Amino acid sequence: MARNGLVLEGNVPLLRAFLFLLLLLLPQPSISGYRQDYHDALHKCILFFEGQRSGRLPPDQRLRWRRNSALHDGASAGVDLTGGYYDAGDNIKFGFPMAFTTTLLSWSIIDFGRNMGPELGNTVKAVKWATDYLLKATAKPGVIYVQVGDAYSDHNCWERPEDMDTLRTVYKIDRAHPGSDVAGETAAALAAASIVFRSRDPAYSRLLLNRAVRVFEFADRYRGAYSNSLHSAVCPFYCDVNGYQDELLWGAAWLHKASRRRAYREYIVRNEVVLRAGDTINEFGWDNKHAGINVLISKEVLMGRADYFESFKQNADGFICSLLPGISHPQVQYSPGGLIFKAGGSNMQHVTSLSFLLLAYSNYLRHANKIVPCGETSASPALLRQLAKRQVDYILGDNPLGMSYMVGYGARYPQRIHHRASSLPSVQTHPARIGCKAGSRYFLSPNPNPNLLVGAVVGGPNSSDAFPDSRPYFQESEPTTYINAPLVGLLAYFSAHS
Repeated sequence: MARNGLVLEGNVPLLRAFLFLLLLLLPQPSISGYRQDYHDALHKCILFFEGQRSGRLPPDQRLRWRRNSALHDGASAGVDLTGGYYDAGDNIKFGFPMAFTTTLLSWSIIDFGRNMGPELGNTVKAVKWATDYLLKATAKPGVIYVQVGDAYSDHNCWERPEDMDTLRTVYKIDRAHPGSDVAGETAAALAAASIVFRSRDPAYSRLLLNRAVRVFEFADRYRGAYSNSLHSAVCPFYCDVNGYQDELLWGAAWLHKASRRRAYREYIVRNEVVLRAGDTINEFGWDNKHAGINVLISKEVLMGRADYFESFKQNADGFICSLLPGISHPQVQYSPGGLIFKAGGSNMQHVTSLSFLLLAYSNYLRHANKIVPCGETSASPALLRQLAKRQVDYILGDNPLGMSYMVGYGARYPQRIHHRASSLPSVQTHPARIGCKAGSRYFLSPNPNPNLLVGAVVGGPNSSDAFPDSRPYFQESEPTTYINAPLVGLLAYFSAHS
């Protein structure tokens, strides 16, 4: 048979792929038996960030079981590094994933803020909580503070951030100890956030953009990976496996978008090959920016403004084709229940980040009235939106276990997440300090966590859709800020277009 010029007769793999894609475009019954409430999920997805706050909490803090923590961060180095976010279920502040989280929250607002309704203000606050910290971390020229806390001593304890007595060692990069990866991502975060605040707070926006320019210049001039300079502190936790080149392109791409300066356009074109823009085109996360770079820059091409970026669009098209279910690609797999799965820990970070790019590119294509050619078939904007929606619905409960992987959403969700503050009694219910090893009994307890970290999305099920709701299984049960950040944009869109 043939559809739209696609000849399938005698080609079983291609026929299977076509039927799979056709099914995606048909109305699907919900496994959980009801339509998803994307408004509620969006509200909770953003609320999660308040549970990850470090520092002195504001009067409008909504997750009331959290209290002030880490109020002396930076003191050992003579600087103020209070604030910011704990990245996951521990009590360390890692600058690399925090900056990526900030960039993705900002991108969510830039592309989907008009769909956020009353949650827009809370999302902007979430961005500012991060950028206020990043401004502190980059206040000294030629120095960026990239981590607060010793990960090994922290991971040796199970204690509330409010009780924290582990080492709060401050780690920095400088001219002699470069870190173009974390500096490039920090520049991207500041530049992206400057767009968010351009009309809301012009003075703050200018401060963010000017700082982004300075940080990027430092990243580019003193090249090197921060995991070489700070290996014992950042590895294996947020070790840069992919190299720093992609962060330089990523930073330049956001500075170009934020400033429209010709110098950044020329930098991107001049360094495209040197910085390997075409590498691993279907990877996107805190360590690998390649797919994000190609999608972000491709908007310029699709809008008819930048033919000199055509190769980035070709890479973005290749990324899209590699994600189509039923079309074999060694780096992208799907679980039997239909979840994107990549090897390594915390799979949901790949699910939300790649789905965000699918949706963003779908919108760019739709406005340009374009499709993506994929060999003998093609991908329309509608198909990309449906692919992204199926991933979001899986997270929210349309999956073989009928379980929402967002805490507090739906009738059934993870109860024993790998998260210190959530799993230990709150200061309100247990005012006495709980020491480093005294928390172990809560970690090992089979009981549900006493504090609901509303909106937290965990690492998720394995490649066969099985999920152990157990704290020791941290790769499956630990939430992270960089899982939630791209999901904010996805939920905003589907709350307005469901």
